[in-house]
Amino acid sequence: MMKKISVPRVMISATGSNCGKTTMMLSLLSALRQKKLTVQSFKSGPDYIDPMFHSFVTQRKTYHTDAFFSDKKMLLGTIAEHSSDSDISIIEGAMGFYDGIGKSSEASAYTVASLTGTPVILILNPQNMGVSAAATVKGYLEFRENNNIKGVILNRIKPSMYSYYKEIIESETDIKVCGYLPELESVTLKSRHLGLMTTAETDNLADIVKILGEKATETLDIDLILNIAASAESFEYDDEKIKPEGSYRLGIARDKAFCFYYEENLDMLKQSGAELVYFSPTDDKILPDNLDGLYFGGGYPELYLEKLSSNHSFIESLKNEVSGGIPVFAECGGFMYLQKGIYDKNGDFFRTAGILDGTSALGDKLCRFGYITVASDEDTVISRKGMKLKAHEFHYSDSTENGSSFTAVKPNGKSWKAIVNRDNITAGYPHIFFPSEPETVRIFSRKCIEYGRDKIIST
Repeated sequence: MMKKISVPRVMISATGSNCGKTTMMLSLLSALRQKKLTVQSFKSGPDYIDPMFHSFVTQRKTYHTDAFFSDKKMLLGTIAEHSSDSDISIIEGAMGFYDGIGKSSEASAYTVASLTGTPVILILNPQNMGVSAAATVKGYLEFRENNNIKGVILNRIKPSMYSYYKEIIESETDIKVCGYLPELESVTLKSRHLGLMTTAETDNLADIVKILGEKATETLDIDLILNIAASAESFEYDDEKIKPEGSYRLGIARDKAFCFYYEENLDMLKQSGAELVYFSPTDDKILPDNLDGLYFGGGYPELYLEKLSSNHSFIESLKNEVSGGIPVFAECGGFMYLQKGIYDKNGDFFRTAGILDGTSALGDKLCRFGYITVASDEDTVISRKGMKLKAHEFHYSDSTENGSSFTAVKPNGKSWKAIVNRDNITAGYPHIFFPSEPETVRIFSRKCIEYGRDKIIST
């Protein structure tokens, strides 16, 4: 059913990566929260970690407005569904505003803004510039039509330089400058090989967020940003949801080692009838009772190898369930864990679950990364032969047994075999975005429900 909704919204994008988008986003989210506003955040791009930080500030789940995973109908539906009870929605754009797939702007932050009619505020770092700051803004304004750029925020500048840059940009363009953030050397977010460290690993995050919000309140023009968001046009959306297949208990591996999940995937599983039961392969001694299916997401198993490897009682419990036929889906870090073991960066080997053949080894550079479409070459726990699913890969490890049940294809046409499929297990490196093909959830849910019924009959 089509409905119409008005959602005050704005996108925070930038002229490129490493311009401070995440810090700016957290600063703005915190400032708005300090004003007692209800804020819904979104992320364009397949990132897992930035949304963790968003959610820490907003105390709400963060969702993805990703133009590779989603078409216009899905993007608008996502914004509408999760923004209806918020005062303002803010999208963090990925990379540079026009940076998309390959040499194009396809699936870029620009694409998302254009498809959803979302006003854009561009982050600009104008250090070592004069009038060139205005030339940069003008270039972004004229590069593509329907870009929706309505404002600029200056980043990492001295307070004394703000009026200088503001006058140059506003006199040379029709764009308003919405404030600035100075260089905050005492407030830093640490990174590692997959990006920022997670919220659980960031010391004094509440203090950092509080400082960022207080500074943003001083130096950003919050009223102007709210006005720009309020100028976003209303739109129609389809509020159709996946129908329940029946009730079942789905175990979700979720702890410091396994923390990469699309909230969209988990929501769809709940809509299908799943009761999500969280467990920790790192700390729990056994699996929870009466599970009908298992889902192992990605994360950082390589950082917790000693604990994962020595948790023998949990591994034994897991092996017993898997040998009994419980449906299992695993991706990236979860896939690594289900194999015989993992070699860390030092070359030391740690035995893991030993349910699948093969071992994984950490390397010094990205192995496979970027958007892919995975075509199912056979029936699996989540697919029928011939189905095509949207996914992405981003990992520094590789496996001796990557699987061959799917054909993965990058947008440039490069392809390879991927994903292990064995009886009741489907596992591989690709992170699959379930909403791109809702039938994945229906198939997996039915298998979990059937397993639960068979288990009851057999006992």
